[in-house]
Amino acid sequence: MIEIYPNLYVGTQEDYEVMVEAHETWCVVHACRSPYHCLAVTYSPIATVPPDHPEYLVARRGNRLMLNLVDARDPADIPKEAIDAALRFIDGCLGKGRQVLVHCGFGVSRSAAIGLLYLAAYTDLLPTGSLAEAEEAYRRIYPPYKPGRGMRGFLEAHWDEYTKRRVAA
Repeated sequence: MIEIYPNLYVGTQEDYEVMVEAHETWCVVHACRSPYHCLAVTYSPIATVPPDHPEYLVARRGNRLMLNLVDARDPADIPKEAIDAALRFIDGCLGKGRQVLVHCGFGVSRSAAIGLLYLAAYTDLLPTGSLAEAEEAYRRIYPPYKPGRGMRGFLEAHWDEYTKRRVAA
């Protein structure tokens, strides 16, 4: 678990279970379908939740946000609505002075990419001219960053949109 911005941490499922789960004051983004989204929406990891379910992409339980997010190979399979919900949730929690952990299974792809996007869209910590420049700077902050093909493609496809938020803010 690494603090990438004041009160914002990126880490692994183990970090959550060992260091954060028992602390109700933390806000948590579970950037993984299984087990957290599955448990919240009550479906089996080998099944799927129906696309018309109101919590198909995002389920919120208090200060926990569970995303229906897998480390897909195809960027089109990364739901932008889930990423946007995570960024808004992080910003809202930080705005209230809360500590936030964003985690996925191993803390290298999904959670790490959401951390990068938060820094790019809401702070001045990363250059926003190109994704490659931002990634280079981000790896100094969060060395485990290694997005999968789908997450990396999602970042490429939406980079300008997210970085323009910061300019407009």
